[in-house]
Amino acid sequence: MAKIIGGLTTSHIPAIGGAVPQEDSLRGDPYWKSFFQGYDKARQWLHAQNPDVAVVIYNDHGLNFFLDKMPAFAIGAAPEYRNADEGWGIPTIPPFQGDPELSWHIINSVSAEDFDLTTCQEMLVDHGFTVPMSLFWKGNTYGNVKTIPVCINTVQHPLPSPQRCYRLGQAIGRAIASYPKDLKVVILGTGGMSHQLDGERAGFINKSFDQMCMEKIVDQPEELANISMHDLVKQAGAQGAEFILWLTMRGALQGKVKKIHSNYHVAISNTATGLLVLENTT
Repeated sequence: MAKIIGGLTTSHIPAIGGAVPQEDSLRGDPYWKSFFQGYDKARQWLHAQNPDVAVVIYNDHGLNFFLDKMPAFAIGAAPEYRNADEGWGIPTIPPFQGDPELSWHIINSVSAEDFDLTTCQEMLVDHGFTVPMSLFWKGNTYGNVKTIPVCINTVQHPLPSPQRCYRLGQAIGRAIASYPKDLKVVILGTGGMSHQLDGERAGFINKSFDQMCMEKIVDQPEELANISMHDLVKQAGAQGAEFILWLTMRGALQGKVKKIHSNYHVAISNTATGLLVLENTT
């Protein structure tokens, strides 16, 4: 049977996408040093675990969906996913393998639990997806890892609640656990942490709230899932709503997890960046 071996979280700021190809030279730069050093242990863990599939939970920023048509939940069921120029100056990188068979298994299983999904048999993926993959597989060495994009609306209100996203993650976890192939699956929860890009609170960062979330998501995720969307935006900023992507990842892990590594850094694009490596122990 398929097994979820763990989950990772990371921010997906466009500036990171531009910096990734220059990582080796930027490791001496005070602006980037602490950020990139944080990924060494995450990459070591991934290399040792050697997952077959990465389920990437992210939010689209207008490349595949826009405000006129914004699904709450969308999942890819394509054999391949490509990105395109979004206008941020991020290099276009090699395509990602899909796993349509596992995708359809998840779609059917989650739909049977009364979650309505937009099913995408063709799908572009933006920096919310590509930046995490480039960070965790340095040098774009993700060629042997199949991917399944799970896109959640964090842009157009009303947004799905933290509780609903956590339950979606649980449904995805049950679906993967029932898949009758021996696969090692890792779940990526992307985005965040606290940040606001516009309005009166532009530049807002709530370090204490971020660190509380990084602590409680390990052993007390239900407490975080009970936060309302209104309070999440109040505490983490308008774009800090992306924390629901982390909660979806955590829901998929089910049961007890072990924290392998964490890192928190604030020096990039007025956005708090968080990194976690959680190993599934049950």
